[in-house]
Amino acid sequence: MSGHGAPVPMISHPSGPLRGEARIPGDKSISHRALILGALAVGETRISGLLEGQDVLDTAAAMRAFGAEVARHGPGEWTVRGVGVGGFAEPDRVIDCGNSGTGVRLIMGAMATTPITATFTGDASLNRRPMGRVTEPLALFGTRAHGRAGGRLPMTVIGAADPVPVRYRLPVASAQVKSAVLLAGLNAPGETVVIEAEPTRDHSERMLRGFGATIETGRSEEGHVITLTGQPELVPQRVAVPRDPSSAAFPVCAALVVEGSEITVPGVSRNPTRSGLYATLVEMGADIAFDDPREEGGEPVADLRVRHSALRGVEVPPERAASMIDEFPILAAIAALAEGRTVMRGVAELRVKESDRIDAMARGLEACGVEVEEERDMLVVHGRGAGGVAGGATVESRLDHRIAMSFLVLGLAARAPIRVDDGSPIATSFPDFEPLMQGLGAAIGRDAV
Repeated sequence: MSGHGAPVPMISHPSGPLRGEARIPGDKSISHRALILGALAVGETRISGLLEGQDVLDTAAAMRAFGAEVARHGPGEWTVRGVGVGGFAEPDRVIDCGNSGTGVRLIMGAMATTPITATFTGDASLNRRPMGRVTEPLALFGTRAHGRAGGRLPMTVIGAADPVPVRYRLPVASAQVKSAVLLAGLNAPGETVVIEAEPTRDHSERMLRGFGATIETGRSEEGHVITLTGQPELVPQRVAVPRDPSSAAFPVCAALVVEGSEITVPGVSRNPTRSGLYATLVEMGADIAFDDPREEGGEPVADLRVRHSALRGVEVPPERAASMIDEFPILAAIAALAEGRTVMRGVAELRVKESDRIDAMARGLEACGVEVEEERDMLVVHGRGAGGVAGGATVESRLDHRIAMSFLVLGLAARAPIRVDDGSPIATSFPDFEPLMQGLGAAIGRDAV
């Protein structure tokens, strides 16, 4: 599947039990960061388990455009020969980041304090997403940006010739913005400080430390404070990318709602800043065991063992939203099969993801016979219990991979098939989704209609 080509209609049918092992691809967030930090190090970084979805491939191409040598040596096996902090060359072409908000925002940060100019674009979905939340803090370093109305791509970014360190308080919980500021701070003298009300995913902090940057984290009266000392010489690393908990959510949730299912999912990241969905599922009554906890590539991981479960609705506290922001679509889908209401608060960030995910899930669920309530910062799903979702609808994916996969999972436990108008965006994050799910016994495939 390709997120850049013709639409790929897909369909899922009510399925028998899912069984077997789901070997999830590498974590997308960590894959982006490994390529970028490898490009900013001096020497050769070796990466294993890299996600080879289109989003990450676009970031690899961008690093080549900025002067790094990036090579693939086999499935998931890559090397990056970096140019050092402040060593990016000016690209001679437009940087196309496809569908990836993470990619474009982190790359903007990485080049923002080097005196070069780069123009960024993306697909139709990415070009609708706001970039002001990144370009505004980058302007504090001395960076300039010129884009379309509303701070949207295509956008030209002019790196600061004489960057200054900044102290920035995040107005919204966003690991992308935090990471962009930290990456910009690498080539600024002195200390760059980022303050967030609640910790967001901390892959950037962990990996920066692993590459040799001096970075400190702690709590203060202001909140969670990250302090980065600028102008280090980053040291190349061997990065083992753990399996993506956001991608794992789809087979995990499918097994929970399809009667008789039992699957294992090995080596999934258990980073506490990414664990919100799994905590919520356990509260809903999910039978999930976290076996053989260990550390791989600087990240905690475990093997998941998942069995079909009778789920009940819960209230998800707003302070948990940052640790599961990408998992709300699949949670909303399986909440439709739980008993009682599931209330999700603190989710306004979903309005500005690949699509307006609150609206996309609400309209799709309503088409499948599920009652929902929504506000700007809240989504409520009135669960219909096991076997209670009618299905039989065609849902718009809105160029959003997580919307497409969420409704395909719901179709496995609905009374009638669910169609998705375009499954091609799935390739941006989970290129093996279709064969992996089919290998477990899921009736998911291309729609001939």
